[in-house]
Amino acid sequence: MKYVDEFRDRNLAKTIAEAIRQEADPARSYNLMEFCGGHTHAIFRYGVKDLMPENVHFVHGPGCPVCVLPVRRLDDAVEIAERHDVILCTYGDMMRVPGTRQRSLIRAKADGADIRMVYSTLDALHIARSNPDRQVVFFAIGFETTTPPTAVAIRQAEKEGLRNFSVFCNHVLTPSAIGHILESPEVRDLGTVRIDGFLGPSHVSSVIGSEPYEFFAEEFGKPVVIAGFEPLDVMQSTLMLVRQINEGRHEVENEYTRVVTRAGNLKAQALVSEIFELRRSFEWRGLGTVPYSALKIRARFAAFDAEKCFAVTEKQSREVKSCECPAILRGVKKPTDCKLFGTVCTPDTPMGSCMVSSEGACAAYWTYGRHRQTARTRRKETAA
Repeated sequence: MKYVDEFRDRNLAKTIAEAIRQEADPARSYNLMEFCGGHTHAIFRYGVKDLMPENVHFVHGPGCPVCVLPVRRLDDAVEIAERHDVILCTYGDMMRVPGTRQRSLIRAKADGADIRMVYSTLDALHIARSNPDRQVVFFAIGFETTTPPTAVAIRQAEKEGLRNFSVFCNHVLTPSAIGHILESPEVRDLGTVRIDGFLGPSHVSSVIGSEPYEFFAEEFGKPVVIAGFEPLDVMQSTLMLVRQINEGRHEVENEYTRVVTRAGNLKAQALVSEIFELRRSFEWRGLGTVPYSALKIRARFAAFDAEKCFAVTEKQSREVKSCECPAILRGVKKPTDCKLFGTVCTPDTPMGSCMVSSEGACAAYWTYGRHRQTARTRRKETAA
């Protein structure tokens, strides 16, 4: 298949792996955070981890939009659907994420709430047109990649004069989260997570470009390489990071040049700027409150802002007990460090968002690495 097989070529993979092995200094270790969940899945699906030398480590970051949504916002969405008798539309991954007391959207749906899974914002608009006597709320989540379609939906609703459509906005911003990770006490003070460089997100960067990463690459002295999702993309980006670290450089480089430019998609950026503005702060699961890390709908479009249209009660939300999703999202722990992983927490019975989402680190470990990890553990136990 043209333009796919080229990035999965076995011989090229061996060549790049050998180059990394030759250039990685055996006297040091390289801890590279892949921010995007798509990279995590590529690493496990194609066995990239097994091609790396022992001193090159991948640290999984908070690059899964479903995973980083705090429980409180999920609880709010359930409440909007149940208390206000609306039609709540959402993407499929959100349906099974457990909220407080493990209550999820799919459980609320089973109890009678009108919650519908959609594939795009256009589906939500269609539902609003087809149900003029009902209020339709789109539960919007995601990074910079999914924000433009939400902006299009709001502008289209305004153009058509749809008064029964609104958006519960939970769009978050990538560069702020990366900077926050580097400033967190666990990274700066305790040294439990040393991050030497970042594999920058690819889809997000296709919208915002590579320029926004330049500030924190310089400020924190950490190299960034924007990487594509195919295995050779990830491996080539790893080689570029190893070279930067060896040379003491901390620059933003772009491996994904076939999609990402320095400026990004200016039309999409202008559209997002027209509809949204920065929140002063927003809570992320695992990261806590991160300043200027999310968007809200501008006052001009308040009629389409579900937070303005529907009041929600203050509530005490909480994570599932013993679930390590927050620590996994910070890169402090791996999925296999969680005692729920593979026991009570599986894709069929998820206890945390990292196991539910198709981009979650726990889902990647379960789908592609669980049996390998188990085999290694058993081998070590036998040798001991």
